[in-house]
Order: sequence, then C-alpha cells, then structure tokens
Amino acid sequence: MMHDLLTKLGASSASDIIWLTVGLLGQLMFTGRFIVQWIASERAGKSVMPVAFWYFSIIGGLIVLAYGVHKLDLVIILGQLPGVVVYSRNLWLIHKGKDAQLD
Repeated sequence: MMHDLLTKLGASSASDIIWLTVGLLGQLMFTGRFIVQWIASERAGKSVMPVAFWYFSIIGGLIVLAYGVHKLDLVIILGQLPGVVVYSRNLWLIHKGKDAQLD
C-alpha cells in the first residue's frame, strides 16, 4: 500500500523519496508561517507580522524552490522565486531598521 502511494506521488527511487520529503518539509515550513503569524496576532490582540513569519517564509520558499529546480517544474520555480526575493527584502529592511536604532 505504501509502495502504491509513493508510486502515485512519483517517487520510484530512494532519491525521489528524499526529494519528496524535502518538498513536503519546505511546504510545512511555508505553512508554518501562518501559524506563527496567527499566534502572534492572537497574543497581541491585533494583526501583527512577527519577524519569524519572514524567516519561515524564506526558509520554506527556498526549500520548495530547490525542490522545483530539482524537478525542473517551471510552475513551482516561478511561483516561489518572486516570494523569496520579497522575503529577503523584508528581512533586510527589518535588520537595517534595527541597526539604525542602535546608532
């Protein structure tokens, strides 16, 4: 039964299983950002965007992007690449702002 499931998911070798696991891990990280944001907003009593949201976003986005590149899946690549740029930029702006506060 597990073999049938893996075959349906396109995993026919150990390498395929590893990459499937990598892709799922990336998607879990990417999904985890919403949980982090939800918890932070509930604690604050208003909608907030914690820095952890951007770290989850960039880590998950990079992992899913790597999976897309490995699979040569243009839809995944084009879907993740712009986001990774935006997540990077947001983290850069956050850290730049913290550095400016120290001056």
